[in-house]
Amino acid sequence: MLNDPRSHGLWEMTAPPAPETAAFSGSTEADVVIVGGGFTGFSTALHLAERGTRVVVLEGAEIGYGGSGRNVGLVNAGMWVMPDELPGVLGDVYGGRLLEVLGNAPRLVFDLVEKHAIDCEINPVGTLHCAVGQSGFDELKQRAEQWARRGAPVRLLDAAETAVKVGTDAYAGSLLDLRAGTIQPLAYVRGLARAAIAAGAKVFTGSPVTGAERNGKRWTVKTTRGTVTADWVVVATNAYTVAPWNEVRTELVHLPYFNFATVPLSPEMQAKILPEKQGAWDTKEVLSSFRFDKRGRLVFGSVGALRGTGTGIHKAWARRALKKLFPAIGDIAFEAEWYGKIGMTSDSLPRFHRLAENVIGFSGYNGRGIAPGTVFGRTLAQLIAGEIAEMDLPLPVSEPEAQSFRTVREGYYELGAQIAHFAGARL
Repeated sequence: MLNDPRSHGLWEMTAPPAPETAAFSGSTEADVVIVGGGFTGFSTALHLAERGTRVVVLEGAEIGYGGSGRNVGLVNAGMWVMPDELPGVLGDVYGGRLLEVLGNAPRLVFDLVEKHAIDCEINPVGTLHCAVGQSGFDELKQRAEQWARRGAPVRLLDAAETAVKVGTDAYAGSLLDLRAGTIQPLAYVRGLARAAIAAGAKVFTGSPVTGAERNGKRWTVKTTRGTVTADWVVVATNAYTVAPWNEVRTELVHLPYFNFATVPLSPEMQAKILPEKQGAWDTKEVLSSFRFDKRGRLVFGSVGALRGTGTGIHKAWARRALKKLFPAIGDIAFEAEWYGKIGMTSDSLPRFHRLAENVIGFSGYNGRGIAPGTVFGRTLAQLIAGEIAEMDLPLPVSEPEAQSFRTVREGYYELGAQIAHFAGARL
């Protein structure tokens, strides 16, 4: 997008076209103006428009320009935090609610895809969290036990079972989560946008928001070429937030993440690597992820940015790592490469903010944007429609708090990933 082949890579190459939109100009009125055209923004828009609410979506660049169109495409349940730890962080009430909401979130994604006939390579066959060494297996054992006590369809697999599912003996075991799956993320967000427009939402791209001011009981949201006046403002920009709500950005540390897509593998190789086509990732601190698209390309990613010296270092590492995991794959060619930014909070949990009266939003998805963004969009619609109150939300209201040494830490993550990958996966 925006003439950058490394912004959305394979997903832009293979997604159905976005619905036709234009830049906003002039002035208009709405019940709700949504800032940001990703999973959260369009889920909110769709669920509100279906209720008859007048909705305007303002996207600064293109539909799915931020994290929604760049990620791996794993539709996961829950967050990184262990299920048993959530009540300790959020309290029993909110901890229990968040577990329930996020545990069921993939189901909402799959239901919306079916309901609106979204062409996004949906594959709800589960995910595999792969254990690196005994410590990784012990971590997954705890996670499996904690989810199983809550009735989740998860299963801990030993090394032999994992080798069959993944196609390598590199892992000590894995956690199979049957709630989860994979999608083509840019195709999905474009499909949500198309469904929201069909339901009555008005969507404008190339329309960055430059300011917002309160006029009586309503808000006037300014773009470079016009204004939208509305009762409510939803800030749905997450890691790609810019002014006027920069406080959302300052509470997030950017973690860069890249992906490479191979050329389509032979049917014989596809039968050996992830034969059931689950999406997978491992327990390393500098983790790796891998999955197939519908044409048999293997999408392989990890922490790091494809810019400067990082481009060559990460590409060389990806070739070595793939060959080490799957020796029969040989010297495979890459067809696409791209990267984006993950917004990490201080405790790896999302946030709900009331940035001002009737200015609200969720953020801080910590690399789990697809299912949480979708379900939180529905939650925002329910709140605005008066179907639930703030006290019923799955997260408490919190004030954005800037993280200390944010810029230094972001540089450290980018450089640290280069150091790890320069030396890693040597054969």
